[in-house]
Amino acid sequence: MFDALLLRQADGKTTARIESLSPEQLPAGDVRVAVEYSSLNYKDALAITGKAPIVRSFPFVPGIDLAGRVVESASPRFAVGDPVLLTGWGVGEKQWGGMAQQARVNGDWLLPLPAGLDTRTAMRLGTAGLTAALCVMALEQHGIDGDAGPVLVTGASGGVGSIAVALLRQTGHEVHAATGKPSAHDYLKRLGAAQIVERRALLTPARPLESQRWAGVIDSCGGTILARALAETRHGGCVAACGLAADHRLETTVMPFILRGVTLQGIDSVYCPMARRHDAWQRLAERLPERLLSTIGHEIGLDEVPAMAAKLLDGKLRGRLVVAVG
Repeated sequence: MFDALLLRQADGKTTARIESLSPEQLPAGDVRVAVEYSSLNYKDALAITGKAPIVRSFPFVPGIDLAGRVVESASPRFAVGDPVLLTGWGVGEKQWGGMAQQARVNGDWLLPLPAGLDTRTAMRLGTAGLTAALCVMALEQHGIDGDAGPVLVTGASGGVGSIAVALLRQTGHEVHAATGKPSAHDYLKRLGAAQIVERRALLTPARPLESQRWAGVIDSCGGTILARALAETRHGGCVAACGLAADHRLETTVMPFILRGVTLQGIDSVYCPMARRHDAWQRLAERLPERLLSTIGHEIGLDEVPAMAAKLLDGKLRGRLVVAVG
């Protein structure tokens, strides 16, 4: 038997509590993992609180991230004892996820734990880290290097934003971090932000084109903030859009694209090809020192997840929440 955070639904209301399960209750898959750590993401919080229909079948184990060791394998890629991690592929949405002490998954979704990372450190990063790395890679593949000019990170005190700030700084970029939390200013400067941008300055609807400010942008907000960022991006710049924390809608014009050659690059970490995942995780393992990761990640227990999920949706948290499952 093992502990799991199990979601149930009755009369349209989602409840979350720790229950004991047996391996026989796990879904189908060719690899069973003893989960040591998971993490709490925005999508997890929506599922756990029932604020959005992330999960459509119950009972259900949430958690889009997990890291641990293989305890049973029918996959030629993995043997018992191998350290592994998993993010995305519909786990925690369509298939039971990582907020349980055991998980059974498709071995093709697992990634060997990169050298230099342990399972706890991997979950300090998780989907947020992968997303941030993919965003930085998109900017640099577009030619936005450290000499191109300032890069704006919106939602900077969140999980993706925090890691993006740190990763951009470690790779030589000048980072301007946007946040609506005055208490996060010192935190973001410790991560490497050269300047703090007040969130309210990005909430004023933009004209089709504004003054050119950013060589690149990493946006996890959407809505008015993304529209303004596009209008303020320099000629030939790139905006990597990876979230909708503020709004899923985007009201803009074609002006930034046809008059300044701005690129809007969508970032999907859920079904990202495995080779690109590997490159992103290697970048994270090699370029983010422990002192920064310990600043970004805070550890909680499985029993604390429901309360923290509500706080996350209320914007009361910063950085990453690592869930000690095992």
